[in-house]
Amino acid sequence: MNKYELALVVNAKIEDDARAAVVEKAKEYITRAGGVITEVEEWGKKKLAYEIQKMSDGFFYFIQFDGSAAAPAQIEQKVRIMDNVLRFLCVRKDEA
Repeated sequence: MNKYELALVVNAKIEDDARAAVVEKAKEYITRAGGVITEVEEWGKKKLAYEIQKMSDGFFYFIQFDGSAAAPAQIEQKVRIMDNVLRFLCVRKDEA
């Protein structure tokens, strides 16, 4: 099992309940792909470096998980089509 991190930038204009639902859905995709979530960090609302879909703010979430080598591709395929996710990135973390 490799260690991965999924970074999500979620629409800041939606309600708190909807934002929590987006993060829960992403966590569900991770567990469906055989991943085990180890930590979820919420960085809160931050100003974006440039506008994305005419929005200048976004909520940042970082989800650490352990999974197989095929897991990131499966997760990205699902997260790519999610509403209210402005940007995402799934990277493998170093062992060091």
